[in-house]
Formats: sequence, structure tokens, C-alpha cells
Amino acid sequence: MNRDIYDVLVIGGGIIGASIAYYTAKTGLKVALLESGTLASGTSSKCDGNVLLIDKEPGFDSRMAIKSQALIKELSHELEMKFEFRHPGSIFLCANEDELEQAYEWADLHNFKNEGQEFFRKLTKEDLKNDSRYFSEHLTGGVECTNDSTVNPYMLTFSLVHQAKKYDFSLFEHTRVTDVERAGGGYFKVSSHGDVFKAGKVINAAGVQAPAVADMLGLYVPIKPRKGHILVASRSELMGTRKIQEFGYLMTKFGREREASEEMNDYGIALVHEATESQNFLLGSSREFTGFDTKVDHKIIRLIARRAIEYFPQMKDMDIIRSYAGLRPWTPDHLPILSETKVPGFYIAAGHEGDGIGLSAITGLWVSQMMTDTLEDDISPLDINRFREVHA
Repeated sequence: MNRDIYDVLVIGGGIIGASIAYYTAKTGLKVALLESGTLASGTSSKCDGNVLLIDKEPGFDSRMAIKSQALIKELSHELEMKFEFRHPGSIFLCANEDELEQAYEWADLHNFKNEGQEFFRKLTKEDLKNDSRYFSEHLTGGVECTNDSTVNPYMLTFSLVHQAKKYDFSLFEHTRVTDVERAGGGYFKVSSHGDVFKAGKVINAAGVQAPAVADMLGLYVPIKPRKGHILVASRSELMGTRKIQEFGYLMTKFGREREASEEMNDYGIALVHEATESQNFLLGSSREFTGFDTKVDHKIIRLIARRAIEYFPQMKDMDIIRSYAGLRPWTPDHLPILSETKVPGFYIAAGHEGDGIGLSAITGLWVSQMMTDTLEDDISPLDINRFREVHA
């Protein structure tokens, strides 16, 4: 069946694709979104709701995060459907003096590079005691970031699509892309089991599946699925309202050495604690490359629980109601790809790994500006050509 001709066709119905669809439809362009399953059925429903600056590298990475945080705050007023936006800030916990020294340096570097905006505050051991009676006695201090917030990523995805429908926008679920080709007349033909969609521009926002979609046009995209586990606790007295992470999370994210057991390091186990609006909490995290396997590994679940108890001893009495594993689209330099490719009109917007929720808004805005030739920010660090030399 031949569908309408669209200005822009977005492949992938996770939070990145939904944000791109919303911001692009808002410009007045005719937009379609194709999703192989249902909205937010992949990575966006198997993650937490971080909108973080605290774990971003100072420089371009942090500036991008700050812009996205401001946009998500705007969306909390702009979108009709609420998505549990909260702005509690976040904390890094340090388990020894070496980590504390590194964390303080991290805070100083951020405050220096963020153009006078001092979002980071150093915390002493006494500060932690005053903050929460649940923290372990062995902790030496930490760092607080006041600009961090949290959302429900599943609800934000639906909210963006709901708002996009007020414009010239069409959603096609259960529409797996089987072929993409550059057709005559300046159009792309995107096929899905008998359906044929035509569009002037195509955005590959397929997350961990982005390489497979790009391969249909003979393009190489260096994204790999990186598996992560999350535990969900039952409703209980909250350990804290803010996002809480061990400083070792930052070290596992960027592949740095840290003080932990061989088992914890092998699976990239690092404490992440996130309180939800419904008064339960999420616990993570793990990082490993296992292909596209999303089966829960109970050994890793036990390691995450053990790590949580090291930082919150009273968690030994908490009930875990479920666990799940998701795949994060990883790139070699930990930055997403947001770029037109060597095939004119075909773009990549993927590779956000664990930062897709927090960077969803700025990704959507920047891509919409690329579609309308109004982009003013320099986003060259996200260009796909940065990997050309490595691939060669």
C-alpha cells in the first residue's frame, strides 16, 4: 500500500523518536513516525528517568545536558499529558577518600566550565549524615548537583506523541522497517511488509537497531547494545527523594578503574537509587555487552542488591517486586550520533546509551532545526564522521 508523501519520516518510537516527531511537527512539516512494536516498548520502557548533569563530562557534553534540562522543564508546562516531572537534584556518594578527592575535582571543573553557573556543591561526611539517616557510616562525603531532575520516560514518550498529533503528524505502530532506498524525485522509499512510505528526509532514531536500519543503505553506524539491569522495590519509607549514585557509577560509565570487587567490576555494578512519584524506588545498575539478550541475570540482580546494602544498610529489609533488563545504544566515545550521513537526506539520531531520557528534548529540538535549516548551535562533536577514521 502506498502511503502519503511526508516531509520527514522518523524510524523508531522510543523517547528520542517521539521528541523528534513532536519538535519537527511543531515546525509545520508533515511528519510520520514508524515503530516496529508499540510506543516506548524498547529501551525507553526498560530504564530509569534520569535527566542528569552530574554524570556528564564538563564541556560540550555538560552544555548539551543543561540545554536539555531547561527544555524538559519547559515541556512539563507545555505538554498536556503530565509525565511525573520532578526537580529534586542528585547526589554522588563517595566510599573512600580517593573517590572524594576525584569527586571534588569533578565539581570544581564543572563549576569552572559552566560559565559561572555553580550547579555543583561539595558534601562532607557530616552533610551526608544530616541529609539522610539511611546512608552507610563508611561514606566519606559526596557531591550534589542541584540542576538534576527526573521524569517517567514511558509517560513522556506518550505525552510527546499526544502533543504531536495536534499538528500534521501520523503514527504507525507495528510497522517494522524492512527496506530503505533512495528513490527518484528526491524521495526515500521506506518499506514495511507491503506498505511503502515516501519522504523527503528520513531520521534513523532506532536506538540499538539503528545500525541495522542504516545498513539498508550501506551505511556503518558504530552503535552496540549495552545491557543494564534495574530492580523495582515495593512502596516503603523513602530512603531519599533525590537521585542517588555512587561515584563509582561515573567510573564504570567511562571505563575507569575504581575500588570494587572483581565481580562488581566485571559486570559494571554501581549503585543507582531513584525515588519515584508512586513512593517506591528503582535500583541499578549494571553494564555489559551481551548482544541483544535482555534476559534477567539473577546473579547480577543479587550483586546490585548487595551493592545497594553497602550504601544503604537498611535496604536488606526491603522487598523487591520485580526486575528487568534493557539495552542501551552505546557508542565508543559515549556521545550520541546526531548527524546527516553521506546519503543526503538520511540522518542518524541515536547512540545516547544511558542518557537518552535526559537528552531527548535537545535531540528533538536540534533535529527539527536540522530539518528546517535553522540550527545555530555547533553540534559537530555529534557528527557521524568522527568515527570514519576508526572504522577505516
